[in-house]
Amino acid sequence: MTLAWAGLALTAAAFGLSALLCALMRVVAPRFGLVDKPGGRKAHLAPTPMGGGVAIWLTFVGVLAIGAGVITAAGVSLPAELGRHAAGMWEKSGELAWIVGLASVVMVIGLVDDRVGLGWRPRLAAQLILATILAAVGVRVTLFWPFTHPLPGGLATVLWVVGLTNAFNFLDNMDGLAASVGLIAAGLFAAAQLLVGSLFVPAVLLVLVGSLGGFLVHNRHPARLFMGDAGSNFLGFTLGAFTVAGTFTRGGYSPYGMLIPLLVMAVPLYDAASVIVIRLREGRSPFQPDRRHFSHRLVERGLTSPGAVLTIDLVTLTGGLGALLLPRMGGLGALVVALQTLCLLGVVAILEFSTSRPPGRDG
Repeated sequence: MTLAWAGLALTAAAFGLSALLCALMRVVAPRFGLVDKPGGRKAHLAPTPMGGGVAIWLTFVGVLAIGAGVITAAGVSLPAELGRHAAGMWEKSGELAWIVGLASVVMVIGLVDDRVGLGWRPRLAAQLILATILAAVGVRVTLFWPFTHPLPGGLATVLWVVGLTNAFNFLDNMDGLAASVGLIAAGLFAAAQLLVGSLFVPAVLLVLVGSLGGFLVHNRHPARLFMGDAGSNFLGFTLGAFTVAGTFTRGGYSPYGMLIPLLVMAVPLYDAASVIVIRLREGRSPFQPDRRHFSHRLVERGLTSPGAVLTIDLVTLTGGLGALLLPRMGGLGALVVALQTLCLLGVVAILEFSTSRPPGRDG
């Protein structure tokens, strides 16, 4: 029970601090030129500050630092239930420092892009370098052979982390979308790892949940603050890194828990893949912004923007809730859960790509 209260306290502290810092960023960001102006493919009607990503990052780093300070200061006076896990937390602190440090660099690169604009090539090159460093310091995929070898595991890690970084950058195209999907994903990842007995990474993910929740107070439709590339890149990189660092299966649990990240991230990956295919088919760069995203296609089918965001959130949650059962399932059950998620995405694809028929026409 003490651990549950500690997790709730971390989430609440992050929520409150994030909401406060986001309110501050709404005032400060325009003074530094961090404003997204309307026009072109953009749907908002008034200039909107883009400092949300900085507020999310400050909250995440700040709450983690405060938490570490409290544990250090409390020492032996910690409640027994927390004290038993304190040593293990410090063992993981080096890994946490690498992830937070590299994610912070990604945030700064996104912030520069928000302020002056960077081409996709330098941004992608930087992401590849940072993800390679992450794998090189030992935060990499080690699921099963051949991924137990550093090279295949490192390559899978780089592809996964860079892929999610860009998937969330693509997903940040409508009020509340990237943050709400990120919040759901972080919450599901925390729950999945708690179910197999992991504590450290779930605690960190709960801080991210609170940080995103506080931001959504200001980002829900109509948004008064955007996260910008600083926020979307930081969010994608952080989630990618912590899914690699986390534990989804261990002794006594099914190895199919390793599929959880893929199923929880099915929507961001589907959006990124479908947009890239559409752009390439039209002879354009896959990094050229447009209004061909999953959310935009749902709006074209008649949904409002908030309705499209809610639909995507529910699809993400539906696929992710099934994934929570994987650590306790055999091969057949895991196959059923994976097929369920694929069928869910298939239904969505049929609905969003179908063409309307004139009234009174059949067949």
